[in-house]
Amino acid sequence: MYESSLHRQSGKPKAQFELFERAEPSVRCRMLIIMSRLFRFPNAAKRDPAIDAWFRAQSGQLGKIAKRWFDVLRNCGDDVRVVLHDGHPTACVGDAAFAYVSAFTKHVNVGFFCGSEIADPALLLEGAGKYMRHVKLRPECEIHASSLQQLIETAYANMVRRLREV
Repeated sequence: MYESSLHRQSGKPKAQFELFERAEPSVRCRMLIIMSRLFRFPNAAKRDPAIDAWFRAQSGQLGKIAKRWFDVLRNCGDDVRVVLHDGHPTACVGDAAFAYVSAFTKHVNVGFFCGSEIADPALLLEGAGKYMRHVKLRPECEIHASSLQQLIETAYANMVRRLREV
């Protein structure tokens, strides 16, 4: 039943779904991400103690920058859930990731999983990947906060829309 419903939804040849059925669970997960272009985290929660610990471990101005913008992500809607994925606090609409923050030695990234799909009138987004984009924040450089806020709201709304279409 699962195979046939996937086949009907995507129009892909049945042979691809036979491969799916024989694949290891971790490979199936990657296949589903590719098929849906949604990065899903069933363990996302309203609060995650691992994220609180991550922020406690971030020191100085970079930690404050990351926390400020993650709080913006977290407050996009009542349906936002969070998870620490690959060491990065990640915000989801339900279980579908839409953005993350990362702290590096000299900058913070606010990244968007479907960044290539969102409007960026202020040209803040960086990256050339097929889907993901990020905004690089440095303590010594001013960022137009309302433009980044708008990107975050757009990424959230985009994911809400995409989930309705699934």
